[in-house]
Amino acid sequence: MTAKYVIGIDLGTTNSVVAFAELGDEAAEVELLQIPQLVDEHTLEERSSLASFGFLSMGEPTGALDTPWAEDRDFCIGEYARRKAAENADRTISAAKSWLSHSGVDRRAPILPWQTPANVEKLSPVAASQLFLEHLVAAWNAAQPDHPLNQQQVVLTVPASFDAVARELTREAAIAAGLPDYLVLLEESQAAVYAWLAQSGDTWRDSLSVGDQLLVCDIGGGTTDLTLIAVDEVEGELLLRRQAVGNHLLVGGDNMDLTLAHQVSEQFAERGTKLDPWQSVSLWHSCRAAKETLLTPDGPEKHTISVLGRGSKLIGGTVSVEVDRASVGQLMVDGFLPDCNLNDSPVRQRASGFQQLGLPFEADTGVTRHVAAFLSSQVDGEVPQPTHVLFNGGVFKAEVLQQRFVEVLNSWFAGGETNPLPGTRDLDHAVAIGAAHYGRVKQQGGIRIRGGVAHAYYVGIETAGLAIPGAPRPLNALCVVPIGMEEGTEVDVPSGEIGLVHGEQAQFRFFSSAIRKEDQPGAVLQQWHESELAETTALTATLESDEAITEPYVPVRFQSRITELGMFELWCIAVQGEGSWKLEFNVRDGVDES
Repeated sequence: MTAKYVIGIDLGTTNSVVAFAELGDEAAEVELLQIPQLVDEHTLEERSSLASFGFLSMGEPTGALDTPWAEDRDFCIGEYARRKAAENADRTISAAKSWLSHSGVDRRAPILPWQTPANVEKLSPVAASQLFLEHLVAAWNAAQPDHPLNQQQVVLTVPASFDAVARELTREAAIAAGLPDYLVLLEESQAAVYAWLAQSGDTWRDSLSVGDQLLVCDIGGGTTDLTLIAVDEVEGELLLRRQAVGNHLLVGGDNMDLTLAHQVSEQFAERGTKLDPWQSVSLWHSCRAAKETLLTPDGPEKHTISVLGRGSKLIGGTVSVEVDRASVGQLMVDGFLPDCNLNDSPVRQRASGFQQLGLPFEADTGVTRHVAAFLSSQVDGEVPQPTHVLFNGGVFKAEVLQQRFVEVLNSWFAGGETNPLPGTRDLDHAVAIGAAHYGRVKQQGGIRIRGGVAHAYYVGIETAGLAIPGAPRPLNALCVVPIGMEEGTEVDVPSGEIGLVHGEQAQFRFFSSAIRKEDQPGAVLQQWHESELAETTALTATLESDEAITEPYVPVRFQSRITELGMFELWCIAVQGEGSWKLEFNVRDGVDES
């Protein structure tokens, strides 16, 4: 069946969105799918986004959590699951997307909800992501029964900071959820730019010129992503080229909500009301609503925050405090967009030598310091000065945050100014809208962002030489993929012959870098700083035993491929004969248990 629609899916840390457009009709508007979800027991409502939360009830199915496409369920996905986090945090899955990119755990193991009692059923980050996507697939198929999602063109977004392993796991969850195996992965920051291009039409060239640098700052509910895009010219035509991406920063709107909740809880304490843990979680959710209400352009000057009473004198009642627009805005500005210098680095302090294991949340919530570190880390010599900034994420609905961000950037450079791109944008849905627009452009033609892969990839090669008791052999890092390698290309990696063990699993250590732009396939690094290369998940290959092979290994060379769908593949090609073996990511063996 020929696809009728192109579908863009933003699988967000806190909210997921589906946008779509009809193929073949360039004038067709990109629309949002209204997603049915439980907002209470037995109560379904359609929303333009799906809360990326899962609640595991642990009780016998009663029909209270049924959806139009599934009955007798003991779990739910969406807004009701988000609400249940206030009273059942140990049964609520959240931030599955961040866990999906966390190489310090086994991402296929049932570990979510994190650190809950043994009697609570758990899901892996991959399985949890699959559940969210299954809900989106079911919602689409219910709305478009004659055009099932697995027969449409689908673009699924991922953070620009996701490495090859996180992308592969995302794709695995997506295909298991019912998305087509030819789905395309697109970086979220690029999707935000495509949404702006869709809105601007041909007039985008009036806003950007050759030599301009566009900084995309995306602050979502749980993460912050940074991308730098340059405006180039080829044969008289303007084009956009992605220059660099930042790290996956676990700081976002949730931190802001918690900061406000902390301040409000102190106001409660001053009035003699000490909140218990249940009330504190409830307060966190109330503060999210208060922040969003107060900081919108037409928001009120004051807002009342209330939590249900728990003491004997407060049963059935509430306790309340009032917060005002100006003080909340100042709290967000000072805490998350502090004035700083370009050479400032994020604070890395620790309060104790012991730390609870979990997601690697940022110790420093100062996003501007992370931006300074990102710009300063570019190894081209001169620190790039953005001429424009594109904001994304619901956090930036607050104009006071946009203004402070631009003020800080402009304080770093003596000449020129950084200005926001013109136009009014839908910050909550831009990524899904941009993904759908990109899918249409990919098929029907139009301006596209160039840049290829955002990371360089390396495999660890153990050096030969005399053994030293108790000391590992030195390890070199062999570059197999350069930054910018384009989709649909492959490259033979120059190197000496590599011995691939047969009859058992051979394992290769695997590294990535977002800043080493000069390294080409075949480059060998004997030393590197941990800020340049990050070790991720091991690669493994198994060559079946063959009696004709008399040596313990088969000489091979590496061949790297970036598929048309944007996926990374590394192959071992036999030096003699026609054998080839694809290296697979060994997520379990890649976990660091030290």
